[in-house]
Amino acid sequence: MHTFDEMHTVAGSVRPHYQAYDQWLMRQASETMKARREEAEMIFRRVGITFAVYGAKDEDGAGTERLIPFDVIPRVIPADEWERMERGLVQRVTALNRFIHDVYHGQEIIKAGLIPAEQVLNNAQFRPEMMGVDVPGGIYSHIAGIDIVRAPNSEGEGEYYVLEDNLRVPSGVSYMLEDRKMMMRLFPELFNTYKVAPVAHYPDLLLETLRASSPATTAEPVVVLLTPGMYNSAYFEHAFLAQQMGIELVEGQDLFVRDKFVYMRTTRGPRRVDVIYRRVDDDFLDPSVFRADSTLGCEGLLDVYRAGNVALCNAIGTGVADDKSIYPYVPDMIGFYLGEKPILHNVRTHMCRKPDDLKYVLDNLKDLVVKEVHGAGGYGMLVGPAATKQEIEDFRAAIKANPGGYIAQPTLSLSTCPTFVESGVAPRHIDLRPFVLSGKTVQMVPGGLTRVALKEGSLVVNSSQGGGTKDTWILEI
Repeated sequence: MHTFDEMHTVAGSVRPHYQAYDQWLMRQASETMKARREEAEMIFRRVGITFAVYGAKDEDGAGTERLIPFDVIPRVIPADEWERMERGLVQRVTALNRFIHDVYHGQEIIKAGLIPAEQVLNNAQFRPEMMGVDVPGGIYSHIAGIDIVRAPNSEGEGEYYVLEDNLRVPSGVSYMLEDRKMMMRLFPELFNTYKVAPVAHYPDLLLETLRASSPATTAEPVVVLLTPGMYNSAYFEHAFLAQQMGIELVEGQDLFVRDKFVYMRTTRGPRRVDVIYRRVDDDFLDPSVFRADSTLGCEGLLDVYRAGNVALCNAIGTGVADDKSIYPYVPDMIGFYLGEKPILHNVRTHMCRKPDDLKYVLDNLKDLVVKEVHGAGGYGMLVGPAATKQEIEDFRAAIKANPGGYIAQPTLSLSTCPTFVESGVAPRHIDLRPFVLSGKTVQMVPGGLTRVALKEGSLVVNSSQGGGTKDTWILEI
């Protein structure tokens, strides 16, 4: 299978946007690069840039914290490629927000016959409680993380595809910011050679987006970040973003509802909250409506939300649009709501609930990637070419038992980028998650989180499955 190499052409020459970096890299001794990588690891450990691994325990039975491996070789994207990707992301996220508004209001796309009603209404992420609820500016997903991969097209050139849309509580932006800080610290001379677009202003854009969503008429809306607490895998990121934005980091127990308003407890008494950047899943937000056993949310929150007295970012019910069973319809949404053709394409997707697709998938399991429609984090997934006969047969039985629970896609040969591994510099597969902010306008910083599969030949980039991260350089013209 042909793989697109980000740095080298098929003929072996270095692509123009990598040439200055390649010349610099040739001058670096392997020992120097290794020392820099060890320095990065030491600093990340000291700062506490870790994530908790669910289900993993150390010998004392405590949950384990793991450092996400950081690669010292950046991923470089030229300005013209980024400009097109950015237009595609703005288009896609705009259509997805229109779709979420529509399914909780007029459901015009269902009436038009473009998406089967049961795909939306029977979706585990559809929240009937949100029907008819008006949210500020009609924006549901204020922070979206769109996963983009690059694979060879019919001409053998690399083309960007959207692999999935993360519209609920997307994580990873803190690694994008910390990776850049680390590269500037380790290799300051590179930033004199290259005009790399900055990403450090992301917390400012995020705060601006959150404030713009405030329902209150107050000139200075009070914004808080709601975290499930220190045992959550992304807790470092929650604390980091709250600190960067200068807002309070709160847990459910810090909030209470009175007279259809939300307040946080402070040492100076209760303070009204206008905007909650929530990093807690829908199910746990309000025990009086969703899971009664949840201690992570705030009782009565949905009433305040329905009354228009607090903004939740992202809105309740956004998950209906990032479910893998809805993903195949995003190009139709772009046409339906915007009257445009998609700038960024989907990966071809077979829906096992369709009899013809099901037959094709069952006949070709060894060549396909099969995903549970509600799965995440690289779990609940079969990578056919890398699977054992037994794993394939187990998946075959699961798909037959519940065809609607699965989709399948061709095994994409994700593009590779030079990566500094134990054996030296070698190609490893990568993806990209840009973070798209929807407020008064749709905006993003030029860049994103590049995730890298550190195991040779592996296509799974998720940090929970041993993947690492790289700094992403968007070149300014």
